[in-house]
Amino acid sequence: MSQAKVTTDHAEIRRWAEQRGGHPATVKATSSDSKAGILRLDFDPKDESLKGVAWDEFFRKFDGEELAFLHQDKTSDGKLSRFHKFVDRNAANDN
Repeated sequence: MSQAKVTTDHAEIRRWAEQRGGHPATVKATSSDSKAGILRLDFDPKDESLKGVAWDEFFRKFDGEELAFLHQDKTSDGKLSRFHKFVDRNAANDN
């Protein structure tokens, strides 16, 4: 069984995403010209409901919302995993 990890480290999150071809994004319907909406990582093929954002903007929103990154490095059969989600930082630290 593969373990999930939780981090708030920007470099670790960016490295994890980029190793899998992921890019920082926001849900178009929840964003404005000046602010990112709900955060996502976009993987190819591009999801048309998402809008790409710069890593700096992504992490401003990530920290401002006090999020943590729950992720899996490998699947149970040893392949590179894309499983991830954004969770409440305070709740993640309670575990």
